[in-house]
Amino acid sequence: MKYKRIFLMVLDSLGVGEAIDAKEYGDSGANTLKNINDNYKLFIPNLEKLGILDTINMNDNENVEAYYTIARPKNAGKDSLVGHYELVGIENYVPFHTFTEKGFPTELIDKIESLIKRRIIGNKVTTNDGRDILAELGDRHMEYGSLILFTSYNSTLQIAAHEDVIPISKLNEYCRIIRQLTSKEDWKIARIIAKPFTGKNGKYRFTNEKCEYSVNPPSRSILNSLKDKNYSVISIGKINDIFNSEGITKVVKSNNNNAEAINKLMDIMEKNFTGLCMINLNDFDQLYGHNKDVEGYARCIEELDVEIPLILNKLADDDLLIITADHGNDPTLSNSHTRENVPVIVYNRCLQNPSKLDILNTLADVGATIADNFGVINPGIGTSFLDKLK
Repeated sequence: MKYKRIFLMVLDSLGVGEAIDAKEYGDSGANTLKNINDNYKLFIPNLEKLGILDTINMNDNENVEAYYTIARPKNAGKDSLVGHYELVGIENYVPFHTFTEKGFPTELIDKIESLIKRRIIGNKVTTNDGRDILAELGDRHMEYGSLILFTSYNSTLQIAAHEDVIPISKLNEYCRIIRQLTSKEDWKIARIIAKPFTGKNGKYRFTNEKCEYSVNPPSRSILNSLKDKNYSVISIGKINDIFNSEGITKVVKSNNNNAEAINKLMDIMEKNFTGLCMINLNDFDQLYGHNKDVEGYARCIEELDVEIPLILNKLADDDLLIITADHGNDPTLSNSHTRENVPVIVYNRCLQNPSKLDILNTLADVGATIADNFGVINPGIGTSFLDKLK
């Protein structure tokens, strides 16, 4: 074992240039990090020292403090689920369905209403986590008790209900029924999300009690292999929801907020464990990528940069930090999610010669490297680059 603890940080949607097959997805010209920097001029001295800006053009830079490269996506699709799957070695060549153009088909809505015995309203696409739809339909829900249904630009079906109208336990029951229905190939949806809310007189807000129901991963991953060998597999943010608890030994909730997630990471870094801690920073994608907010996305990157020295200072000599992403979401393009390569930054305080690594042909090389480090089986795809880290 080369490293006792590995921290895998996923910067949700921070892509670094169009993938080889980007044209097939309508994403020619996508480059989340570059286009943000071109429009805003990022001030990120700490991330720059780690080589993140060099991943845009794969420049040679000997004055970096980390190894850096890019990884090319191999799984089909461009959402969080397939990106995270690939990072831990899971192949998924059939993308999940999205319903962003016309909403969900009438046939599916009818089946849901028949099963749960309640009317459905909404069937809209949200760009801001559903707050716009809540403001529009909250009063109607309060009056008639109809469930508010909407989707995001990911493969999601989200159900909102006021806690005083439908108890959280009942809302979760409805979502479990919908999960079973939409696990079939005809309605292959990645995540069903229960979104309880409170408030009155048009002033509604979602609570922190949301619950996600994902599909089980289609195959075993390095997370399962680590857990099988009694290594810790700690999830922060939506990691546990993405993998439907498969291979996870400890869940740390953070309400999908970057600042809180980083604080929880700092707490975990002070603990004595052996294994993997995987964290997702979702604000990049949810708050700024989908809302096409270039300045907000830029500020979010700069806010992370301020935290980087604090994170690095908490690393022990036998810790490894890997910073990467799951897909792109270029806010300068109209596309929702973009088919992009992702950065891979690898840091350890004892590295002798940090520099550029060869381009990785799949995100799964990250997972393969983690498996190699702990001497566990990699049940899926990917090639380790552990021997390159010196």
